[in-house]
Amino acid sequence: MAERLRKNSAPKTDRVMLILVIVLVLIGLVMMFSASYANAIYYKNDGFYYIKKQAKFAAVGLVMMIIISYIPYTILHKFAGLIYLGSLGLLVVTLTMPPINDAKRWIILGGFTFQPSEAMKFAIIILFAHLISIRPSRLESFWKGFVPMMILLVLPAAVMIKQPHISGTIQLIIFGSVVLLIGGAKILHFLISGTAGASALASLIMFLPQFEYARDRIATLINGGGGESEGWQIYQALLAIGSGGFFGLGLGNSRQKQLYVPEPQNDFILSIICEEIGFMGAFIIICLFMAFFLRGIHIAMNSKDRFGSLLVAGVTSQIAVQTLLNIAVVTASVPNTGISLPFFSQGGTSILILLCAVGVVLSVARYSDVYSQDESMIEEEEQ
Repeated sequence: MAERLRKNSAPKTDRVMLILVIVLVLIGLVMMFSASYANAIYYKNDGFYYIKKQAKFAAVGLVMMIIISYIPYTILHKFAGLIYLGSLGLLVVTLTMPPINDAKRWIILGGFTFQPSEAMKFAIIILFAHLISIRPSRLESFWKGFVPMMILLVLPAAVMIKQPHISGTIQLIIFGSVVLLIGGAKILHFLISGTAGASALASLIMFLPQFEYARDRIATLINGGGGESEGWQIYQALLAIGSGGFFGLGLGNSRQKQLYVPEPQNDFILSIICEEIGFMGAFIIICLFMAFFLRGIHIAMNSKDRFGSLLVAGVTSQIAVQTLLNIAVVTASVPNTGISLPFFSQGGTSILILLCAVGVVLSVARYSDVYSQDESMIEEEEQ
């Protein structure tokens, strides 16, 4: 029996998830190159400037993803606290860095920049999955369980507000809350803390001078934006989406990326996608994200333990929610909050950490598959 177990228990890669991620990354690189070319020529005198950097991070990320997928995810139990503290420390370090576009969100070392908030999103998922899985009953108590977990969430959120990084703060709170909710937190507790938290955040945005940009963006959405006002970016993005029609103008043929949409390779890359490959192209990409989400749910539901299930649910929800928020921003459904499109928007830190997180998802799928094989083989032998 032992020989049969060893023979049939070889870890297997979840090919569906692996293929989905690789396809998303490759399409993302193509579209990022197309969207960034005009800006790269104009500002960097090198049309390949942005894609060369993004491709390097994507290549390293894919290699890291494969390596991590072979490492048992349970090892994260030992390092959950350290990963959280390290990410929190890096967030604090950003406050000592020189500002970029009036924000201190990056650690700058020579020509290298790193955005710790991306690491913090993954760190909070790992920490919450760890704490909930070692004591599932902790969330039953509001003061002894739920509140301490919320404090762990509020600490990095407070630093990100200080940067300021409102969109990152909102994303962090959403991702952390999803893990808590799936882990067994009570809806009533969320209503109490959510009301208090939303009121506090709204007060900060409405009254503190450093959040004037956020107030302007909210006013722009309410007033419809447009023209030379604060709504220039969203106005040009909507023009791009509308001009693309059903099938688009053709890959590389966007007009709005010609210095009309500011930094089209970043948060508003979806508008260029719609302009070049049309509604059908954008629809196919959204379907790929939906397939990713559904596959992630499948892996989470088939995980051998609560820890793996929460990890996968957290990572999958992070990518799904971030995608939905990006679509909402680009289509002027919510204020412009600077939320990137996963695997597509330019950003080395983002794609590297996202791919490492997907590596953990693949690890859960791999070792849960081994566990299931072993269990079924044992049952057969006993019968």
